Amino acid sequence: MTSEKKDAPEVSLKKIAAEEKNIEILSMPGLSVNLRYAVENLELTASGTLKTACNPILKKINSRLKEEKLALVKEDRVIPSAWLPPIPGPVFKRLIFSEIQIALGRYIPETVSIELTRQNSSVYASGTVADELDASTVKRIIDEALEYGTFIITFTENDPLLREEIFELIRYVDKKRAIVNCSTWGTDFSAETASRLKEVGLHSLMVGIYSTDPKKHDAVRKSEGAYEKAVSAVKLALEAGLMVVMTTHVSPSNIQELPALYALASELGVHEFSVWESMPKTRKEPVITDGDRKTILDMYQRINASPDGPRMFANTYFEGKMLSAMEGRRWMHITADGDVKPGPYPPFSFGNIKEESLKNAWQKIRSYPYFQKQKSLSPMHDPEFLKFVDRIPAGAKLPYPFEKVCGK
Repeated sequence: MTSEKKDAPEVSLKKIAAEEKNIEILSMPGLSVNLRYAVENLELTASGTLKTACNPILKKINSRLKEEKLALVKEDRVIPSAWLPPIPGPVFKRLIFSEIQIALGRYIPETVSIELTRQNSSVYASGTVADELDASTVKRIIDEALEYGTFIITFTENDPLLREEIFELIRYVDKKRAIVNCSTWGTDFSAETASRLKEVGLHSLMVGIYSTDPKKHDAVRKSEGAYEKAVSAVKLALEAGLMVVMTTHVSPSNIQELPALYALASELGVHEFSVWESMPKTRKEPVITDGDRKTILDMYQRINASPDGPRMFANTYFEGKMLSAMEGRRWMHITADGDVKPGPYPPFSFGNIKEESLKNAWQKIRSYPYFQKQKSLSPMHDPEFLKFVDRIPAGAKLPYPFEKVCGK
């Protein structure tokens, strides 16, 4: 296990087990969920008339608790992954309730990711750029998401920390209803930034590093010195006691670097190494193969079975094996301009949050037959979905209205 500085110390599962044997996680009409502690083992159990609906997700979580190391173990809770809330805790109760709704066919956006800016440079004017979401609109999105059942709010794309309101917005999220993740390039990151993020209740900071070769990383970021800034952000965040995730997007061009990237993550002492499949913008772009996915899954299983080093997250497993594709099913995304998308990658709009409610936009996404199907591949890797992408007129402004290509 990695250590979390300036906060409650980590403890062994054996010590937790000795202190507490059974904790009630959720109690509602028809369902009770308990966390049972046994020696070096945690297990979620359910009882009641809704047990059948709840058991599939409990089985999946239990397999992770039993077979894999956790991102963080503390005196009063465990965090399996930056993408899951602490167990036990009020946000985890919302996860269980949400999964029951989904098991009954009522899909909700468990994760809402929000772009705050199109900017990625430290040379950034105060306030919002034209057409970017203002803080009051972002707060409305948060309110509507939490009311709908969302339990993960993520500020993402470019560098959200360049928006001066980021601390206010993270603080605004009710931490009894949702965890908050935030990505950064490390563009203008300081010890003060890290301390403020800790103070406003950030769940995890996600720092993207694409290569152990500084020149290659800088080329991806199109910014000289970007690698050193990212590494510095990781170190400063850890010193402040934040949970830190080192993220990378894997493509045919860098998949061979995964072992070296994990070694860097281990050296830095992050809590999780997060690997996401790179998404093509068109059918012509090279994509990872099934063989590449096997490489990722083999690495995922090997690393998480070992007690040494940080945990590994891979959307290849999380979406491909555990929950199926999430975009438009458990995930919705809001661009800096307010366009509503099923996730960050599909080049389609389903309305604009400035003009309609989050609930209406989500129901519009869910009304299309494609998103009612279970898929093991993300949309931009799915040949069925790429047929819609092929219908976007050349030179059209993106994201493009989905209703114009879907033939619904």
